[in-house]
Amino acid sequence: ISPLVVPALFFWGVFYDLFSSELPLGIDQPLKLRFYHSVMITTMVLGKILQKLGICSDLSLLRIVLDGIPPWRDSTLLIKDLKVDEVPLRIYQPKWPPTGKRRGILYFHGGAGTFGSIRACERICCYMAKKCNSVVVSVGYRLAPEHPYPGQYFDCLNATLYFMRNLEEYHVDPALIILSGDSCGANFATVICQILLNKTDLPKVRAQVLLYPGLQGLDFHLPSYQQNASVPMLFRNLVVYFCFRYLNKEPSVLEDVLQNRHVPESMKQKYKKWVSADIIPNKFKMRGYVPQKPTSYKPEVHEAIKEILAITFSPLLAEDSIIRQLPECYILTCEFDVFRDDGLLYKKRLEDNGVQVTWCHSESGFHGILSFFGYGIFSFLTGKKIMDSTVNFINSL
Repeated sequence: ISPLVVPALFFWGVFYDLFSSELPLGIDQPLKLRFYHSVMITTMVLGKILQKLGICSDLSLLRIVLDGIPPWRDSTLLIKDLKVDEVPLRIYQPKWPPTGKRRGILYFHGGAGTFGSIRACERICCYMAKKCNSVVVSVGYRLAPEHPYPGQYFDCLNATLYFMRNLEEYHVDPALIILSGDSCGANFATVICQILLNKTDLPKVRAQVLLYPGLQGLDFHLPSYQQNASVPMLFRNLVVYFCFRYLNKEPSVLEDVLQNRHVPESMKQKYKKWVSADIIPNKFKMRGYVPQKPTSYKPEVHEAIKEILAITFSPLLAEDSIIRQLPECYILTCEFDVFRDDGLLYKKRLEDNGVQVTWCHSESGFHGILSFFGYGIFSFLTGKKIMDSTVNFINSL
């Protein structure tokens, strides 16, 4: 490949970003965000070229770039790598002697189940371990499509079971177990929390920490999906595209799914009490929301991607009998994120079922903002505020 290809692609990425993305007034550091988004576009296009040439898969390059630069090992933390049932774990423990048993935090990284890694979220995990004086277990679940869905949930569950059965080794208080994650990692944390309700031989989870969670595949026309359809770092069409990649399917009916034609009418009626724009507070509809006109159901579209309507993919659809048993929850939503309304709807479901919720809403945040946390001047100011809010919640438990 000519050395001119990458710079040419980057300039193309910049122009593509200028004409296809929207940076609403109030979003944090828009020029910096535009640069990072252009890099991501360039990476995705170059990955497609390399795949066509038979050099590597398109996801391989995206994974390398989004993993970021590994940080220096923190001298105040004991960091241990191990594998549990072939699943890599990285465990962070403060080196200073504990005054009592510590909290135990499991962290599941984001990345649509197809990218992301322990390395990508190392700065977040180090920060939580130090600021919360906690043992943090970062779970490197295996990625799709090489490891097909729903293997990611089993990896996260097995890692959680290992940790819960070995709390004494890590000097962790069994009454202070926290499940956490960002984006699809927050989805995994939610599902694992629901599954653990049946494990009466294990300690109860103390809290869930869900950072801009994606929790449903029923309605891609909620206000936040419309308002932030072209806002970096996650466009609305990319949400569905990565759903197809995660399930190892061709995105041939992507446009139909975006129009909600994959949902049977009976299912729409059943779940509209939980997933509907009508439930979203009006203040979140001010930014140009237009109610969707009814669309016709297509059975072939449903068949192509029915997995996204399962509870393991859409934990927001769990029955009240499950929801009311869940532990206290911290939910972060970002104004400029397609998943904002998933978080708002889950907040309401939990509160309606008597579960205590601490809600943090970032007025200037966007999806994936924590991917840049800990990079100094290359980070976003809002990301630091989000992490400090999260740490304050954990320390309050």
